[in-house]
Amino acid sequence: MDQSNPVPQPRPWRVLAVLCVSVLLVGIDNTIVNVALPTVAAELSADTSGLQWMVDGYTLVFAALLLVGGYLGDRYGRRRMLQLGLARYGLTSLLAATAGTTAELVTARALMGAGAALIFPATLALLLTAFPGARERATAIGVWSAVTGLSVAIGPVTGGWLLEHFAWGSVFLAKLPLVVVALVAGQLVLRESRERAPSRFDALGALASVTGIGLLVWTTIEAPGHGWTSAVTVAGYAGAVLALAGFVVWELRRPEPLLDVRLFTDARVSAGSGAIALAFFALFGFIFLITQYFQAVLGYGPLAAGLRTLPFALVIGATAPLAIMAMHRFGTKRVVAAGLLVMALGFVTAAGAAVDSAYWGRIVVSMVLMAAGLGLVTSPATEAVMGALRADQAGAGSAVNDTVREVGGTLGVAVVGSVLSTVYAGTVRDALAGAPAEARDLAADSVVAGLAVAAQSPDPGAADTVRQAFVDGLSAGSWVCAGACVVGALSVAAWLPARARDEAPVPAAVAVG
Repeated sequence: MDQSNPVPQPRPWRVLAVLCVSVLLVGIDNTIVNVALPTVAAELSADTSGLQWMVDGYTLVFAALLLVGGYLGDRYGRRRMLQLGLARYGLTSLLAATAGTTAELVTARALMGAGAALIFPATLALLLTAFPGARERATAIGVWSAVTGLSVAIGPVTGGWLLEHFAWGSVFLAKLPLVVVALVAGQLVLRESRERAPSRFDALGALASVTGIGLLVWTTIEAPGHGWTSAVTVAGYAGAVLALAGFVVWELRRPEPLLDVRLFTDARVSAGSGAIALAFFALFGFIFLITQYFQAVLGYGPLAAGLRTLPFALVIGATAPLAIMAMHRFGTKRVVAAGLLVMALGFVTAAGAAVDSAYWGRIVVSMVLMAAGLGLVTSPATEAVMGALRADQAGAGSAVNDTVREVGGTLGVAVVGSVLSTVYAGTVRDALAGAPAEARDLAADSVVAGLAVAAQSPDPGAADTVRQAFVDGLSAGSWVCAGACVVGALSVAAWLPARARDEAPVPAAVAVG
């Protein structure tokens, strides 16, 4: 349990700056790879499932180990785990840059996710230690949320510029200087904090959570290949449900659980977490689609594609801090529900995209709506979760907030990517019915492979057929994203309290040195 300490962290806004550098690094990796997917698909001969695993290999391990990462920070020191995670992240980025096969790249990305799982929970826990006052804490969380949102767009822009000038491995190497900056600044500015009396490690709970989340995501990604009603798919989902149910039952019985699942009986925690999960489910799923759409359908290069995601950064950067002001005036419920509905409108707009849609029209309007909605959701929903907890629950609250964000994003890529794969593959196979079976199968693997097959086809309309098949998948995926946001908005309207209760300041954790 975190204990009160009257001595706060020094220079809290400097602390926040250092933490934002670290969280920016982790957030960039959620999206920087997306813009490189067409290039990597061509050079490593990766199919759609392989591309999904390049994204989800990172986010899956990241999400699955967040609870463990938060525990290690509480027990051994949050600054120490932050620094260890940054060092591991840098080394595994180097491994990813030198990968020669799809399997090697996916493995390196998974190892990077393990490093990120040490970084992310430490940033929010250290933020709470540095800002014990409720109002300052809300402002700091608004800035922290804005940076996580900015990273969504900075990743594709940075990746696009690098791919224009260097090999695809540069998207990993370019982050190493930022790792060094974060390590040095963290050593100079941050003070150590940890729980005074940390609980014993819940090994069985950790195993059950990792197994459940891993099976859920793996089954969703592989379902189009095996078939949604196949024995493998059904068994995978059944195993995931059993593992996660077992995790809940086990955690309820343990006196010192890895995650106190009773926290979710508080409507601010459960509804706030659900809003975050669904917002990032929709956002990450759509980014997986749109970066390929820009390059494979509209024909933009990597840099041009990345630059066209800038509306996300600009709008989120402007909206996230303002959302805290709106929350104080109108209440958490209204702001978060409105944000989810605005996001849903953006996805509905994107669902009408065509092969020849102009960027400065439907596409940019849809992205502005999504970004504005996300900005309205993240800061107030995060404050709802963290503000609902007692001081001694700050570490658990950080783990909950981070885990639902990453699990939502991971499942978004898995579900939306699988919807795309199902629609695209079926349409391409039907449209190329006259082509050899081997060519049809290859074209169905990914839009990059489909365009390569079309280039060798005597049919002059084959490439347009492939692009239209991808747009059909994009439309279906966008409707899934819109539906997720509407469900989230209705849930928030029904269960999230209108305003935060009056909170006592969150005292700092035990500071060391």
